[in-house]
Amino acid sequence: MLGIALAQKFSGEIVACDSTQLYRGFDIGTAKPTVSERAGIPHHLIDVLDPNEASTAGDYRERAEIVLADLKSRGRLPIFTVGTGLYLRALLEGLAELPQRSEELRDRLREHAATHAPGYLHGVLARLDTSSAAKIAPADEQKIIRAIEVCLLTQKPLAEIHSTARRPLLGWRAVKIGLQPPRDALRDRIHARTDAMLAAGWLEEVRGLVEKNIAEVAKPFDFIGYRQLRAVLRGELSLDSARAAIQQATRQYAKRQQTWFRRERDVHWLEGFGDDSRIQQAAATALTDLGLMPLRS
Repeated sequence: MLGIALAQKFSGEIVACDSTQLYRGFDIGTAKPTVSERAGIPHHLIDVLDPNEASTAGDYRERAEIVLADLKSRGRLPIFTVGTGLYLRALLEGLAELPQRSEELRDRLREHAATHAPGYLHGVLARLDTSSAAKIAPADEQKIIRAIEVCLLTQKPLAEIHSTARRPLLGWRAVKIGLQPPRDALRDRIHARTDAMLAAGWLEEVRGLVEKNIAEVAKPFDFIGYRQLRAVLRGELSLDSARAAIQQATRQYAKRQQTWFRRERDVHWLEGFGDDSRIQQAAATALTDLGLMPLRS
């Protein structure tokens, strides 16, 4: 809502910066804005990938640069709604040069994971790159596989690679506005949003995706909520248990997001939620005071 309000005031267009909203068909659980919620404001980088396609921070930057060039040519203000901090950092600061994916190596690693006890790949990573293993959860197979892949292909730990020169975004001035809602209010909002998503047909959406025979290893099926609701469809979880698990996982993710964004530099923090008119006015005033663009009447 804050992004829409600012786009309306500053002749802007929304650019989603969220790794989950890139994927077609995964709508309710990724909180994509509906057609009515978009209020006639163009949105970019939503529904640009099929479920079986991979996405990296580097891929996102390439797509975002194309969008930025288009917006600049039309004199429109890009307003990024950020859910994935790494993607924003990749865009603004650049990323170290990493090797291309090796599907052959990835397939071998998945085969090893399937024939060994849980945690096997995490143990492999710990032997190759202790620092990276300490930062990646043992259950996050995709990140573990990528970290192992990079280590094996470069013969270097990730930290050493990330310390190499990066290519920052040029020609743009980034103004960052962050929201800091009260902890209890955030928890209540997370619980209410989960209930609303389920009431809107989230389970039915997942059922439809499964019926399309999308591969179980497709990245979007690992998003919060989708993996729990697949377990419901398989009879492994009750809907109430899945609801509680989704709420807990979302609370944990929100905490990780807050930790990440607090490390961002030069953020204008506002205490509240983006659908609060007081917050929207404060954000618009902050942009005006910075000389970005005058408010429209």
